[in-house]
Amino acid sequence: MAKAVTTLRSGWEFSPVNSDHIPETRDLGVLPARQLPSEVYLDLLENGKIADPYLDLNELDARWIGECGWIYHTTFAAPAGYGDEGRTTDLIFEGLDTFATVLINGKEVLKSDNMFVSHRINVDGHLVGDKNTLEVRFESARQKGLQLLKDHPEHRWIVHQTELSRGPVRKAQYHWGWDWGPITLGCGIWKPVSLEVYSTRIEDVAIDYTLGKDLKTADIKIAIATAGKQAGAAEIELALDGKVVYSKKLESATPGPDPDESIYDVSFSLDHFKLWWPRNYGEQPLYTLKVTLQSQEGTQTLDAVEKRIGFRKAELIQEEDKCGTSFYFRVNKVDIFAGGSCWIPGDSFPTRITDDKYREWVKLAAEGNQTLIRVWGGGIYESNAFFAACDEFGVLSMQDFGFACASYPTYPEFLKSIELEARQNVRRLRHHPSLIIWAGNNEDYQLIERYNLEYTFNDKDPESWLKTNFPARYIYEHLLPKVIDEETKGTIYRPSCPWGNGLSTTQVVDPTVGDVHQWNIWHGVIAPYQHLPQLGGRFVSEFGLEAYPHMHTLEKFITDPTQRHVGSRTMDFHNKDIGHERHLLGYTGVNFRLKFDLAALAHLTQVMQSDGVTWAYKMWRKMWGVPGQRQCGGVLVWMLNDSWPGISWSLADYNLVPKPSHYAVKRLMAPIAVGVSRKFFDCTTRPMDETWKRNTAHVNPRLANEDVVYDVWTANSRPQGRKGTIVVRFISVDTGRDLLEPLTKEINILANATTDVVAKQKLDVPAENGKSESSAIVIHATLLGEDGKTVLHEDMSWPDPIKYLDLSDRGLEVSEVKSGKVEISAKKPVKGFVFDEVPGLKLSDNGFDIVPGVQKVVEVSGNDGKLTWKVVEG
Repeated sequence: MAKAVTTLRSGWEFSPVNSDHIPETRDLGVLPARQLPSEVYLDLLENGKIADPYLDLNELDARWIGECGWIYHTTFAAPAGYGDEGRTTDLIFEGLDTFATVLINGKEVLKSDNMFVSHRINVDGHLVGDKNTLEVRFESARQKGLQLLKDHPEHRWIVHQTELSRGPVRKAQYHWGWDWGPITLGCGIWKPVSLEVYSTRIEDVAIDYTLGKDLKTADIKIAIATAGKQAGAAEIELALDGKVVYSKKLESATPGPDPDESIYDVSFSLDHFKLWWPRNYGEQPLYTLKVTLQSQEGTQTLDAVEKRIGFRKAELIQEEDKCGTSFYFRVNKVDIFAGGSCWIPGDSFPTRITDDKYREWVKLAAEGNQTLIRVWGGGIYESNAFFAACDEFGVLSMQDFGFACASYPTYPEFLKSIELEARQNVRRLRHHPSLIIWAGNNEDYQLIERYNLEYTFNDKDPESWLKTNFPARYIYEHLLPKVIDEETKGTIYRPSCPWGNGLSTTQVVDPTVGDVHQWNIWHGVIAPYQHLPQLGGRFVSEFGLEAYPHMHTLEKFITDPTQRHVGSRTMDFHNKDIGHERHLLGYTGVNFRLKFDLAALAHLTQVMQSDGVTWAYKMWRKMWGVPGQRQCGGVLVWMLNDSWPGISWSLADYNLVPKPSHYAVKRLMAPIAVGVSRKFFDCTTRPMDETWKRNTAHVNPRLANEDVVYDVWTANSRPQGRKGTIVVRFISVDTGRDLLEPLTKEINILANATTDVVAKQKLDVPAENGKSESSAIVIHATLLGEDGKTVLHEDMSWPDPIKYLDLSDRGLEVSEVKSGKVEISAKKPVKGFVFDEVPGLKLSDNGFDIVPGVQKVVEVSGNDGKLTWKVVEG
């Protein structure tokens, strides 16, 4: 008989346990739960027992939830076929969060201590008739964590961002709160529960392939592991767009490692297949692999599995060069500049995220010309839907293993749980062509330098690492790479993100080797974001600046109108970065004239964030260089998204509403782009005073206007070069006139490279309007196609800081066109034109600057009301 699956979604109830010390639980009783998957916060919210933790200060009032245990229970009938000869019945929990004991009809059948692990329990002999009880008892993850700290005093517990109790607990680490999200230490059945009745089932399908040197042939191996009595045959079918390109019936199997396991395998070669490419480099053909098991008689399908796969060759290129050692990806023999973002969980309650929502997020990144998304290690191993969307849209992905900002223990039970966690999730995700690299953790190696932990690079004995005060090295440099090698041989793996060692023996994180997280912008020394070009590395896998979301989002999570002002308690509570007041106001105030009307300040922070992001992407992409001289291989902004409605580093807020920085990345990562920049002057760049022997200079706004040194270049991600024309204009901020003759150059745009057009060119800027000093200018560069007319890309450079400029009376005109387009023009340069965005509104561009003589056209859809906008004034 065919495998029969019964899902246990509805009919669940829940109640607190061992909670007499928590007053909020005393009158709760037994409550109905939502349909599974679910979690206790959302079940309490559904029953009206708590206020929405995402609004106002309600999160504080709900923290008691994580201090007690909870029981979930239901009743169910034994499924059809249960107890039949030759049939097996399993109960499957795909995910339990986190410390859970499972009982069937009062008998314990499972104890779980890892949120990231799935469980299959044979329940033959445990079920009776049509009324069986299923009970899941959850213990408080925080209380269990505190107990584990006491149980293992031999470990030096170091945990950043949160309290120590998260260190020994295999639960999504961000549930303890982070500097961008709330504390939501709940529990629950967070993935589906089902009963399976089968005679034989497919346990695993492993696909391994090697592409020929010319990338025109693929040698493919498929191994099908089955459980139960041996099937009659396994059939495989590989198809593209409904057309079968290979099929085979496998009549015999070999015994597997377990007594009831069998292995069917086949090897074959495929010619004339289509390669899967990253977005903007080619198409994303996805083949459907269908595997079916047939009965001994060949008359019935016992089980079937489908996977969508793509064929590509991925490499991490680390070659010695004049800057150290390169770090960039090569896909299908093409060098890829990986500009993109980091991803945190899309919700602090992960059961809220639907497959459609995942697709919307990845689509947003793809539409923003992002090439790679990195899944941060303090969240979850992302869902199949997330990676399927990455496959579909051609967005490369990186998955951190589930460790972040801590020194993790290595006692035997912990290591055993980690290995199972890693093996299950690598197996689940390994077929996705978008997933090209795994990293062992997020920032754990930085603790070595901060706390002077023991780390001898030349010591290659894993057992010795367990005896140091940084035993987690064993996890990242032995256990996890072993799992990767055994489960998905050839996949790129790095012990950490960031990670420099392995090629550099001087320090763990090295800007000349590997990737770096650059937090001397915003954190650290809080350098001006105009210094970002000098603060990069071979690959920048984190950097960022905060900004407010749009007013629609702010007003939605701050329900009290009296709290809708800058610096209110509720506003501060929804920004979890402990230094946000100084950093957010500081970076905004250094660059722009501060305004403390909430809407006005929100706009200024958005323009500030966009400007900082622009400096990073523009200048680090310029360092992509040419083959053999790839000084920077990619940049990932922290971060793409939010996990709740708040104020953070995200490019788009919790409601999927983009900030201007999203559009900045979209413009800067265009396949063919022009860039223009000028030398940034501030007090740190001037010589020391000869008398005082220190820098006594004050900011001199005239210097920025008079001493203009600028660069112009092109960046091309295409594998083909082309011809074009550069036109550079020098426009007065005050009058909008061109103060100098435009520079026009016909150029050859190099293939997959950056091309210098103007390098360190000094300008003599004239005065105007009877002034003795030179005028402030905007440098505007346009890249035209071979016809000399088609605009391929534009960019501009403003004098810093913007706050010294008079931006009044700009002559701005905005015309709404019925065809779904809006036209914007100005008689003088405009800084930071931002449409106010709301959910459902779609814009082709936003958060841009405008110069005279160039009409900006924005495509608009989903607009139910009148468009409103703001610009930087002064």
